[in-house]
Parts: sequence; structure tokens; C-alpha cells
Amino acid sequence: MKLQSVDVKTMSPEVFRVFGTQNALLTAGDRDRCNTMTIGWCQLGCVWNLPTCTVYVRPERYTYQFMESHDYFTVSVLPADRKKDMAFCGTKSGRDVDKVKECGLTLRYGTGDAPFFEEAEWVLVCRKLFVQDLEASCVKDERVFKSYTPAMGGWHRAYIGEVVEAYQKR
Repeated sequence: MKLQSVDVKTMSPEVFRVFGTQNALLTAGDRDRCNTMTIGWCQLGCVWNLPTCTVYVRPERYTYQFMESHDYFTVSVLPADRKKDMAFCGTKSGRDVDKVKECGLTLRYGTGDAPFFEEAEWVLVCRKLFVQDLEASCVKDERVFKSYTPAMGGWHRAYIGEVVEAYQKR
């Protein structure tokens, strides 16, 4: 099977199955430099009558600076048999190691030179629409605080991106 471009409106990724089991790689940057990190949180849907993907990144993460400096980001879901690569990308910093090289991933580029991976089962290429920091003062359910201890780092920044391209193995 080869990763092929598909119509965003007809693609139906199994987001509830993937996140929490396979997870995904969030990647930002361009042809010169990029970084990727494993994410376990993602939301897909429709905001402002546009197909959107929302991801969350803590300011301490190396990927944060790429998310801030580029207009596009991608979400790549790798097959379940790449679990070791997902773990590696979630525990190592791109400041210290070239995760793409170490995992043997093949870079491809979408709109805006947004980097993603040929090995993915499906990919979303997103253009940033909205950015906002999550805040403790806005929490309405105490269970949320379990995700925010001093050892974990700061509060996430939410990035809502319009899904401008989608790819899926066929």
C-alpha cells in the first residue's frame, strides 16, 4: 500500500481508536529543519465551517518553537508495528537527536512544505487558524489537574489547524 492524497471530506480516520493506543507524530518545520514528537491528544471536527484538527504542545517541548515559527503542521499516524518509534519520538528530544533519521522515517512534504512521513497509515496537513494557551483558571473539572504536575511542565498551547490535505494508505 502507498500513501496517497485523499479528499478531506471523505476521509474518516479512527481518531478514538488511534489516540491512546497508537498515538501519532506531530511534525512542524520545513525542508530545511523540522521536528516531530509523539502526541496522545488530538481533536478532529468542524470549527468555523472548516475541517479542523486541534493539537496541544507544552512550551518546554522542542517542537513548540517549530509550531510557533511555521504556519503549517502535520499529524501522521504510524502503523501499530512502529510502536518503538512512537516511544522513541515521545521520550527523546529533537534538541539532542535526529528522530527522523534514528527511526528510519521517510520525509514527504505537503502544502507549505509541511513535513510528514511516508510510513504513516494516514496524514493530515494543517494550516494554523487559531492558537491559545490553556489556563488553570478555566478548568471546570478537577480531574484535568492530573495532567499538570510541576514535573510534567507547563500548560499546553492549543493549535487549531484547518485540514488542507489528507493522505491515506490505499
